[in-house]
Amino acid sequence: MKTYTYRMIIEPDEKGYHGFVPLLRGVHTIGKTIEETKKSLEEAIRCHIEGLLKDKERIPQEENAVEIVHTLTISA
Repeated sequence: MKTYTYRMIIEPDEKGYHGFVPLLRGVHTIGKTIEETKKSLEEAIRCHIEGLLKDKERIPQEENAVEIVHTLTISA
């Protein structure tokens, strides 16, 4: 068993929520709720990694990632 850590980004969209993993290209999903989207992302990550392992490809890892959410107020 090996543990992998990835950032998930979940954002609201027109039909609920869109989730993706920045480090894993092509790993995107949608859901009606944040929890549903998170669950779908977990499965998508698992499938993606299993495919990479099967193809004997390198598994990307989060290294020194910095994520900043910044709020800026500007008087107009």
